[in-house]
Amino acid sequence: MKLNTKSRYAVMALADMSKFPINNPVSLRDISLRQSISLLYLEQIFLKLKKNEIVKSVRGSNGGYVLKRNPKNIKLSEIFQAVDQKVKTVGCKKDSKKGCNGKSVKCITHELWDELDIYINNFFENKNLSDLLMTKERKN
Repeated sequence: MKLNTKSRYAVMALADMSKFPINNPVSLRDISLRQSISLLYLEQIFLKLKKNEIVKSVRGSNGGYVLKRNPKNIKLSEIFQAVDQKVKTVGCKKDSKKGCNGKSVKCITHELWDELDIYINNFFENKNLSDLLMTKERKN
């Protein structure tokens, strides 16, 4: 299982924003510089985050983006969903009769990967942006 860069960068950028007061707009340029993420790539990511109501844009000379909700109310699973990341450990569909190996039966290890898939998705469902900030504070 591997998360794509769009998902990882979305989480990084939103965690960066979470360090600031929720009603203070943060520019993508500043996030780009602090997190070493391409500004053009951030713009693509934030279009999806805005469309999925995770952030909103603020116009003007002090404009940028703000979180639409408190960081403790934004789950990592929501962020992944907003940028079209599906966290999967198996190649086949959960309810499919066929296995990921293309045969009519599922492989001998299918249940193991299916269980891991559930565990990983529950992990991301139970983690939010404020958890990331608390983890960093504990390490410092």
